Amino acid sequence: MPTPRLAEVSHAVLRIGAGLLFLQHGLSKVFGLLGGTAQPLASLFGIAGLVELIGGLLIVVGFLTRPVAAVLMLQMCVAYATHAAQGGPWPIQNGGEEALLYVIIFAFLAANGAGTVSVDARR
Repeated sequence: MPTPRLAEVSHAVLRIGAGLLFLQHGLSKVFGLLGGTAQPLASLFGIAGLVELIGGLLIVVGFLTRPVAAVLMLQMCVAYATHAAQGGPWPIQNGGEEALLYVIIFAFLAANGAGTVSVDARR
């Protein structure tokens, strides 16, 4: 069993790392950064980009983590169902493993919160 300090640090690493990676998806859709193409904000991809950008930032700092993680988990479930699942039954075949990994991470955060190294813990 990990020590309490190791558990706190690994929880923070998971949350911050996932948030930073997710944030990049938003930056690419909203601003066209990191090799992406800026999408019209009134489009489905534009709205998804805003959710990824704002949600990713909130996850990184650990603010409103449980509800934000629940929304992001739902977004990734929809992304998997509407895009990846059309390519076959197995995530490794349809390219959906990234979306499903985010679902798992956000499910963990929705259930467990941000952890002790977060804005939520300070409130």
